[in-house]
Amino acid sequence: MHLLYVCGKKATTKLIGAKTMYKVRLWSVRHAGLLEKVYNAVEKCLVRLAPVFERVGYERVEKPMALIEKSVKGVLFDCQMCGQCALSSTGMSCPMNCPKTLRNGPCGGVRENGNCEVKPEMACVWVEAVKGHALMQSANNLNEVQFPVDYTLKGSSSWLRVAREKAAETAAANSDDALTSDKV
Repeated sequence: MHLLYVCGKKATTKLIGAKTMYKVRLWSVRHAGLLEKVYNAVEKCLVRLAPVFERVGYERVEKPMALIEKSVKGVLFDCQMCGQCALSSTGMSCPMNCPKTLRNGPCGGVRENGNCEVKPEMACVWVEAVKGHALMQSANNLNEVQFPVDYTLKGSSSWLRVAREKAAETAAANSDDALTSDKV
């Protein structure tokens, strides 16, 4: 199942079925708290591996990491690999699954039953985001404004980018601490 996903979304949808993919997506939202903990652990590992990625070269690590990310997030979240993952801010409900790809809340067409106006058989991604968000510990970032998608990042690993950014922040903080302690 996971290996076929890498071949493309159509192969997975045919193998697993669109209804099953949708059910897994809803399962992920219902288990947003658990998935948040798993993601935080993976993120810590990736940040610790940043020196290795730096030596090997981020550009060399990008493709294998994107492949792993696509396999995992594709099955769990029906990930579109936008390269700017917002799952941790949207209750583990991917806004790119919205037919209108709205990244900052629902459109004005959410039906009374909470379903999408474009796809009436589908729950609104943002209604699900609120449900998932309530189960997460970082329950303060649902209102963060998400920037428009930079389509030049499509297909790239957001995990690797976040790890690289956090490693740089940690290095900068450590550098500032060293400078401060030298002055004392």
